[in-house]
Amino acid sequence: MKAFTALFEALDTTTSTNEKIDALVRYFRSCDAADGAWAAFLLSGLRSRRAVSSRLLRQVLVDPCGWPEWIVDECYSHVGDIAETVALLLKSSPGIEPVSALELPDRSLASWMAELRALVNKSDEVKREWFVANVLPQPPVQCFVLCKMAGGSFRVGVSRGVVAKALAKIAELPPAVIQHRLAGQWEPSAEAFESLISQTEEADPAKPYPFCLAYPLEPGEKSIHDILGDRAHWLAEWKYDGIRAQLIRREGTVMIWSRGEDMINAQFPEIERAVDALAYDCVLDAELLAWSDEPGVEAEEGAGLAGLEGRPSDFNQLQRRLGRKKVSEKMQRDIPIVCLIFDCLEFEGEDLRQRPLTERRSYIDRILQAQNGTDVAFRQLRSLPPVVVDVSEQDTRAEHWQGLESLRQESRERGVEGLMLKRLDSVYEAGRVRGGWWKWKIEPYTVDAVMLYAQAGHGRRSNLYTDYTFAVWDGENLVPFAKAYSGLTDAEIRRLDHWIRRHTIERFGPVRSVEPLQVFELAFEGIARSTRHKSGIAVRFPRISRWREDKTVDDIDTLETISALIDPPASSD
Repeated sequence: MKAFTALFEALDTTTSTNEKIDALVRYFRSCDAADGAWAAFLLSGLRSRRAVSSRLLRQVLVDPCGWPEWIVDECYSHVGDIAETVALLLKSSPGIEPVSALELPDRSLASWMAELRALVNKSDEVKREWFVANVLPQPPVQCFVLCKMAGGSFRVGVSRGVVAKALAKIAELPPAVIQHRLAGQWEPSAEAFESLISQTEEADPAKPYPFCLAYPLEPGEKSIHDILGDRAHWLAEWKYDGIRAQLIRREGTVMIWSRGEDMINAQFPEIERAVDALAYDCVLDAELLAWSDEPGVEAEEGAGLAGLEGRPSDFNQLQRRLGRKKVSEKMQRDIPIVCLIFDCLEFEGEDLRQRPLTERRSYIDRILQAQNGTDVAFRQLRSLPPVVVDVSEQDTRAEHWQGLESLRQESRERGVEGLMLKRLDSVYEAGRVRGGWWKWKIEPYTVDAVMLYAQAGHGRRSNLYTDYTFAVWDGENLVPFAKAYSGLTDAEIRRLDHWIRRHTIERFGPVRSVEPLQVFELAFEGIARSTRHKSGIAVRFPRISRWREDKTVDDIDTLETISALIDPPASSD
């Protein structure tokens, strides 16, 4: 455990990717296999079940550590991380005798994780006794790391890609191979670690591939041609606002993985049945969309969605399915799903990712044509609305960038976010690699709103007010409309924090209400009606685009104006 703690410190104190990889390589080469598996598991962002709640950790600081509850609360609100609060207060805790690190046995990372897992279903009293006896005596840094592990939210400044590069150096394999092995759900063990770095390829039929991600295209003063070259080398697709998913059919196993590598079969049972009905084993990259019967834009032949009537629903409808253990037939009828397939990563056991995009897409046609009319075949599975699985359409009208830009302007009317641009010869990369795939989104919605509430942030910003609630006019009243915590520079955050402290009206725990004087321009990607919000609307990905110090609260937008973005007024023609 001392070696893992030293690794954590090394990763936490450098911003150099190469230094992080070197530290990981040194650790993985010196640790035993079981510890290596747990280190790879934790550092690559996978989560074990939480053994100890933050509430229990705060109680431990009060008794037996002996700190008054108000001090614990004040320290936590300042630090913003309960694990760090415990470690800092233990340094001078009146109820705990300091113990030299030399007096403590060095237990393995794997043994600590085994004990933490055994605590998950125990009573709070058992957890408290174990924690006091085992964790509190540890040196502050090791106590901090153990608290992070116990809380189930272990994070440090490394990505899964960095961990994969370190393991790839040890295994002498391409990082993409290690990324694939790290993907999905797996159980940390000595055997698992040996498999991670093994030269022998043993395919797991349930494992997804790492997703290929696109870079945002922001031309600025340059033309699209200057950035991407000849239009003829690029495929253009609509960029839908759904859930990215990999559909896996291998050796009798059917799995649906989200981009966050959650298994979502239970949320989309009709898609699971549809994939199971395919004639070939394959791995398909797709987008899952909630679908509405409302008419969409009149599209020319070849530009529509395989003749499917209607249009994508807003993301809130799709979200109603997420996180459920079971989706009823009624919900399947109320929120029908369309699955758009746009890439084929594997066919009959053969990895296609290094083949050109055009060749990979040809396999999609082969797979779907074998269904003798895919949508008809899937209608026969159950007496539910049809599940349409089809290739996402590509535009054939816009042969030049100028025409494609004109088509992109139709995005909102079509219920999409813009365009995806992919080089026809691009391979399927692991992660976000610049050059092959781009997302060319439409300009976001913007509104002017006034800040009404502020709350302190977390981590390094825990002593600054960085999370804000904004309001717009509803008649003569200000109604909360959106929350945002990104978009300001560090200098602007510090200046605004100073203003918030001097213009607070009331405090509600960690939240302050402030004088409604500071106006901001907010940007967001989508808007929909919502019964869960006081304003009656919900926005997607809100962020601050500008601090409008030239405007007053009288200049901000109204709820009526914002609602019109959902239901534009009818034309007078």
